[in-house]
Amino acid sequence: MERTRAGAAVFLMLILGHLGNALEVPLDPKVLEELAQPPTITQQSPKDYIIDPRENIVIHCEAKGKPHPSFSWTRNGTHFDIDQDPKVTMRPRSGTLVVDISGEKAETYEGIYQCTARNKHGAAVSNNIIIRQSRSPLWSKERNEPIRVQEGEALVLHCRPPAGLPPPIIFWMDVNFQRLPQSSRVFQALNGDLYFSNVLTEDSRNDYICYARFPHTQTIQQKQPITLLVLNHGSAEERKPTFLIPSGSSSSKMVLRGQVLELECVTEGLPTPEVSWSKLSGEFPDKRTSIVTFQKILRIVNVSDADAGEYRCTAHNRLASIHHTIRVTVKAAPYWITTPRNLVLAPREKGQIICRASGTPKPTINWAMNGIPIENSPEDSNRKVEGDTIIFEEVQTGSSAVYQCNASNEYGYLLSNAFVNVLSETPRVLTPANQVYQVIRNNHALLDCSSFGSPIPKITWFKDSQSSTLEGDPYLLHENGTLEIYVAQALNSGKYICVARNTLGIAENHVYLEVKEPTRILKQPKYKVAQRNRNVVFECKVKHDPTLIPIMIWLKDNGELPDDERFLVDSDSLTITDVTENDAGTYTCIMNTTLDHDSASAELTVVEAAPTPAVIYEQPDPPTDLELTDMKPRSVQLTWIPGEEHNSPIHKFVIQYTDSLHDHGHWHNLTHVPGSKTTAHLELSPYVHYSFRVLALNAVGLSDPSNPSHMYKTNPAAPDENPSGVKGFGTEHDNLMILWKPMSGLQANGPGLQYKVMWRQKDVDKNWTSVTVANVSKFMVSGTPTFTPYEVKVQAINNNGIGPDPAVVTGHSGEDLPVQAPDSVQVLVLNSTLAEVHWEPVPPKTVRGHLKGYKVYYWLERSLHKHNSHRVEQQLLTFSGNKSHGMLPGLQPYSLYLFNVRVFNGKGEGPASSNLQFETPEGVPGRPSFLRITNSNLNNLTLEWGPPNDRNGHLTGYILKYQQVNNSNELGPMEELALPANKTSVTLPNLKYSTRYKFYFNAKTGQGAGPAITEEAVTIMDEAMPSRQADIATQGWFIGLMCAIALLILVLLIICFIKRNKGGKYPVKEKEDAHTDPEFQPMKEDDCTFGEYSDTEDHKPLKGSRTPSNGTVHRDSSDDSLVDYGGGDGQFNEDGSFIGQYSGKSSIRETAEAPSPVNTTAMNSFV
Repeated sequence: MERTRAGAAVFLMLILGHLGNALEVPLDPKVLEELAQPPTITQQSPKDYIIDPRENIVIHCEAKGKPHPSFSWTRNGTHFDIDQDPKVTMRPRSGTLVVDISGEKAETYEGIYQCTARNKHGAAVSNNIIIRQSRSPLWSKERNEPIRVQEGEALVLHCRPPAGLPPPIIFWMDVNFQRLPQSSRVFQALNGDLYFSNVLTEDSRNDYICYARFPHTQTIQQKQPITLLVLNHGSAEERKPTFLIPSGSSSSKMVLRGQVLELECVTEGLPTPEVSWSKLSGEFPDKRTSIVTFQKILRIVNVSDADAGEYRCTAHNRLASIHHTIRVTVKAAPYWITTPRNLVLAPREKGQIICRASGTPKPTINWAMNGIPIENSPEDSNRKVEGDTIIFEEVQTGSSAVYQCNASNEYGYLLSNAFVNVLSETPRVLTPANQVYQVIRNNHALLDCSSFGSPIPKITWFKDSQSSTLEGDPYLLHENGTLEIYVAQALNSGKYICVARNTLGIAENHVYLEVKEPTRILKQPKYKVAQRNRNVVFECKVKHDPTLIPIMIWLKDNGELPDDERFLVDSDSLTITDVTENDAGTYTCIMNTTLDHDSASAELTVVEAAPTPAVIYEQPDPPTDLELTDMKPRSVQLTWIPGEEHNSPIHKFVIQYTDSLHDHGHWHNLTHVPGSKTTAHLELSPYVHYSFRVLALNAVGLSDPSNPSHMYKTNPAAPDENPSGVKGFGTEHDNLMILWKPMSGLQANGPGLQYKVMWRQKDVDKNWTSVTVANVSKFMVSGTPTFTPYEVKVQAINNNGIGPDPAVVTGHSGEDLPVQAPDSVQVLVLNSTLAEVHWEPVPPKTVRGHLKGYKVYYWLERSLHKHNSHRVEQQLLTFSGNKSHGMLPGLQPYSLYLFNVRVFNGKGEGPASSNLQFETPEGVPGRPSFLRITNSNLNNLTLEWGPPNDRNGHLTGYILKYQQVNNSNELGPMEELALPANKTSVTLPNLKYSTRYKFYFNAKTGQGAGPAITEEAVTIMDEAMPSRQADIATQGWFIGLMCAIALLILVLLIICFIKRNKGGKYPVKEKEDAHTDPEFQPMKEDDCTFGEYSDTEDHKPLKGSRTPSNGTVHRDSSDDSLVDYGGGDGQFNEDGSFIGQYSGKSSIRETAEAPSPVNTTAMNSFV
């Protein structure tokens, strides 16, 4: 909401004290001139005041009060007589001291100063101001010998600046005042020293200079240059990281709340260690954490208590990783929780001053009155000190004073002044008279009535000449006197009278409210498709309050319109002449007034001129001449005249309405009729101010709305319906929440909508208990019995009557935990992995809620076999509804299980039944833990195995099955062997030599055999085997294979011959033939090698290329001839192709790279 406020009035803050009313003196100068007021310190120098010895000392102390206060000072705890020191003067009507230090040393005036401002109503004191002179001492003279260090060693260049006040800022530069480069290897630590994790020869230089800048005096001093000589006596040995700062594996650090925490890890090592940070007890605060100086320093600003904990710095290189843990503790100087505030009380009123501070350790609170400890001040029976609070009972005239609260601990202190001013003042209204407030209809309106008086005035509002106060809907009176109107309507416009009353008098003020009509765009710009060089017009017709000045603005693509005379802006349109392609985009019209605005957009598409005109189909024109006839209390007849169809028949008419009483300006669909009709019978609701409009729809789209019809007001009536969505439920065990969907203003049928909420305990109460509420959608019934059925209903009521008899809905009050465990719990073990649990359902009354079902908790206590003693975590199965049994699947065979059963409702679980146990019978065992083949001989094999991990009972033995596997993976007959349970190996004799066997091995219990584990093995080949296979050459398959290989070789030779002849067709071939290099062999008949170049651009080695065993290709001397072919330098492209190999001449290109050896290989490749 936007409002216009005239004048520059300052609002009064009304403070409601815990024990009574209290108020603050307003800051309005006209009021202050007339009111007595104790002193208040308004300006003072900082607690720690560092002065420049070259300038006069100015110690500020300003205060206000009525009468104006006088000032005095103490220095180092004793009175400072200003008149006795000609160098010290006090400014007129001020407590500010000016010390002329010309001819004096500033340090003479160092000390602790405190200012007191006093008038007849009390005395206020300043903080203790510590005056210290800034110091920037010179560097002590020293002679720096050159530092010699072996390359790779760690090094520290110490700065050790002189101690200054405040401490100097350190930086390292060279003799040319250029900062020395720093990195993760070379960096400046927090103490100003320059650290080298390891030195390099490039670090040698003679101008390492440490500079100290003293910020207060803006002076810079430098240390004598340091010369560093790095020696290179062989390669340095690598070193693990070590910590230089801090040392050891752990350290601690204390930081104050609100300050900056800086943790530093300085390391050395070779290679240079990398540093990282983590917090062991949480995460870093996102927006307050930074890691700087090449990860060496972790910085957290504005430290809070949550930043305490252990931080870990990790340094690592490729040799090792080390850690250092820093335990950070956070202390806190005192800080305010509740700052003492001034009290203005009327005689015999109550009040209190609260001084609440926190800190670590907890601060001590000390009180003073007018600068004197309160225990030494005159006693007052109406004043009582209770720790951090002073309570005043029935204050008397003349008891005004200034109270000082000092909260201190070992890390600092807070000092605050708060006065108690006992006044008797008639009311006065501080809001300017005749102020005009303007607001848009349906928005909030706030009318101010800022007042002052002692006792605090009571504010009441009146409108125009009405005698009744403005209370209740639609008005809300705030504690500071402001009157709020939730939804301002035109009838709320007028004059409002604000009246302020207390026991001493009355004051009033007049203000005016003007409710304006909202700004609305009635005809929005439409999407346009325009041909180039044509004209386009965007319309934007607006309705606004006639008393407001409108300003129309047009935008293109959310920016200003182009500075082009083709864009013509009128009061309600934008015209673009000679449209171009650049004019395409989104155009927005914005109508602004001083209180609100409205906007609408449309897009422009520019196309080429069409060669022939086409039939234009557009949405229809809006209907006209709307007329209301046959007007009845609940219905009306609407007629209209259709608009132009634009070559597309009208399919239907849409009738919309707006309700200016409840929802003005928002249109809703009411009904629709076929396009052949021009009348509609409209059913209406009571207490609505109807306006209608009609839209026409064809195949192109909807027309613009018609002009609205005349308003038709229906009379209010009793509600036709009741709220929907009624339900009752409990949020706690002793309540019932009745909830419903609130009715809209249209459903209310009249003013004064209320809801009659009714309830009764089902089957117990005959009469209904009811309550009538308004402006809510729920009601809480307290003190109900737990989970009891209730019948509830909600009926609508307005000023004209009650709604129909509402429907009854059954709900329940709140649930509580069940109180009884299931009885008769039994278990039936069905097999080794499945059991069935039975129980008796609990009585419904003990459920105390909606029965959700039962939960069975069960767990494996132990295995009945000594080898399987592992325990399994508790498991849970939930059975919904009123079931009395359930299955427990997936059990471990041969095991002892425990279980219990619990009922649960919407609140939670009830008590558990007693733990029962059951045993699962034996099952088949799991597969053996392993099976391996050992001692493979010519005709026997030894097998070893391990028993199953899951025995699931007593093992009765093992079953070994095995069969041969031939070369075609066909399986031979199965052999089976039964083995006793105590055996873990067996040797199988009389096996065939050099034969593969497949073994299947499983264990068995009394329940049968478990799954098998498989393995394969081959017996050792007989030494005589080769002779037995010597006749392989006579086998048919071998002869066929050899023939195929011979045929393949023949084909390859033919391809070699063809490739050789093909190479001779190119000039390159002739040049090769003429080459005189004796090592160049253009053709080798024995391996089909050819030396000519491929006619393709890809010269990669072909399959079968010969390369040396070391993976490199030696450059042949024949490569020299490559230059001759191209007339250039014989270089290769990136893909290995020779540049200019078939061209006449090419430009010479310089390159620093030798031709790729792979390219040379391409000249001598195998086919």
